[in-house]
Amino acid sequence: MQSGVDRRQPGEVRDAVIATLRAYPDGVPVRQIVADVRGLIGEDVADSSIRSYLRLNTPELFRRLDRGQYQLEAFPERGNGKEREEDTFESVVHDRATVVHGDCMAWLRKRDPGTIHAVVTDPPYGLVEYSAKEQSKLRAGKGGVWRIPPSFDGARRSPLPRFTVLSPSDRDELGRFFATWAALLAPVLVPGANVVVAMNPLLSYIVSGALAQAGLERRGEIVRLVTTMRGGDRPKGAHEEFAEVSVMPRSMWEPWLVFRKPLEGRVQDNLRKWSTGGFRRPSGKHPFGDVIRSAPTRKAERALAPHPSLKPQEFLRQVVRGVLPLGEGVVLDPFCGAGSTLAAANAVGYESVGVERDAEYFEMARRAVPQLSKYRQPSEGGS
Repeated sequence: MQSGVDRRQPGEVRDAVIATLRAYPDGVPVRQIVADVRGLIGEDVADSSIRSYLRLNTPELFRRLDRGQYQLEAFPERGNGKEREEDTFESVVHDRATVVHGDCMAWLRKRDPGTIHAVVTDPPYGLVEYSAKEQSKLRAGKGGVWRIPPSFDGARRSPLPRFTVLSPSDRDELGRFFATWAALLAPVLVPGANVVVAMNPLLSYIVSGALAQAGLERRGEIVRLVTTMRGGDRPKGAHEEFAEVSVMPRSMWEPWLVFRKPLEGRVQDNLRKWSTGGFRRPSGKHPFGDVIRSAPTRKAERALAPHPSLKPQEFLRQVVRGVLPLGEGVVLDPFCGAGSTLAAANAVGYESVGVERDAEYFEMARRAVPQLSKYRQPSEGGS
């Protein structure tokens, strides 16, 4: 009879080990690696398979530290893991926003429990598109997994990641990545904290499952009504033959998942104790709704923060304002990119923290947050 590991897909143990070690940049004992890998892909994984994989791929992929701990070779050695947070992560403060340079998994592990009141983030839903290889191609204008749209009506459109090219193993890694992220995120949230995550319709089910697995409650979706260049193309190389065929629906909306950490008692009890548990109404007469009309990000904003996934301040300020029902607490963006969520928090008067791993995007956020915070739409009489 075959063992459980023999029935697994090729690379499944490998991907789970790597996903686990990403969450422990300072190193982690083998027993914890075994426990986490089993938590990700099943209790039937043989201990010997995990240990063998670690031994066989050291030092090429893993580094063996003292005390039987392992670390991804991509992470620099950081001593015994007892450094103060300020010694581990570079950070910069703009108004009420703090931008942190570092890996969000490592940052979440060092964060005190119950210190974050809401999350608004636009994560790397495909992971592949934000790898060093694909980012290098994008910055060189070669595209790679990123599609560089042609100019349309005289406007140059932003690059779009091709989520339809993700392989089954890419999707599996996505699930493991977000399962680890959600498990690390849940403890730092206060009861009733809202978690709002930008998604792609093709991949939202994967991230939604990971958040639910971490014990967060699904509360619906916010629909961002915006027409993009995604979808709707005729069959490639057969446009004339199938002139009246769309390969997939033209995207006219973007889902933002809405989850919540379970309440302590009733909503009113949670609001009194933690200032969380609902959404802030736009006005006394209007509830916070789940459909928000949104134009694509304006050229003037992209000039301030040329990030490929930049979301407009007009939309973000509505969402960010809404996630703190009493206007009190700290908003986190663990994948903060150019810092647009933090800028929106500054604009509505909230405290916020953003974490960004990519050094170039961290520097972009350092420059962009102050400017985006002051940005005004033309209708508001600004620039």
